[in-house]
Amino acid sequence: MSSARIIEIRSLHKIYRVGKVDVPALRGVDLAVKRGEFLSIVGPSGSGKSTLFHIIGGLTPPSSGQVRVADQDLAALTDAGRTNLRKRTVGFVFQKFNLLPNLTARDNIAVARYIAGTDSKPDPQFEEALRALSIANRLDHKPSALSGGEQQRVAIARAIVNHPAILLADEPTGNLDTENSKAVLEILRDLNERLGQTILMITHNPEAAQYGHRIVIMRDGRIMETT
Repeated sequence: MSSARIIEIRSLHKIYRVGKVDVPALRGVDLAVKRGEFLSIVGPSGSGKSTLFHIIGGLTPPSSGQVRVADQDLAALTDAGRTNLRKRTVGFVFQKFNLLPNLTARDNIAVARYIAGTDSKPDPQFEEALRALSIANRLDHKPSALSGGEQQRVAIARAIVNHPAILLADEPTGNLDTENSKAVLEILRDLNERLGQTILMITHNPEAAQYGHRIVIMRDGRIMETT
């Protein structure tokens, strides 16, 4: 497989067992993502978007098919290997921010560095990213004192603090108003253009999807179209 492809998926299937019934979530997905690409994934609820993200991020094993992420065959990874993938290779941004309420913004970010074992290392590039995220003056505030847009910027900072090869953003503007949504999308585009960050973003918003280099349309566990 080409080294220019940071993600390559072939004939991916995922079936969930609900009681005695098999429920297919992915039905033979093929997808290749180049390094430095910004890919938008759209589709109705139940189309398989989140399941695809969970498999790429090593959170959920596939039922069958091949998944390679950053030159690693996920099927060959142990539990420890998948954990390491999440620590160092894949960053996650979610709709609900998922910040720890009793910690300041600074400490929420530091948790990710501590888990990855990089908390003792100075990181000038990350300090630059904080300035770009416009939260440097809000780092000593807890989430309850931050606006929704500020909380999402902290979540993005936490996701990129360990310089992951891939950033998975699942409805990152879903809880934000129009102004903050645009600001977060501009931040993601800036990360992609200036730092070469590979980004895969799930969104229901057609305007948000336009920020991607390509748009993948999913339905019923399949990729129906790529534009």
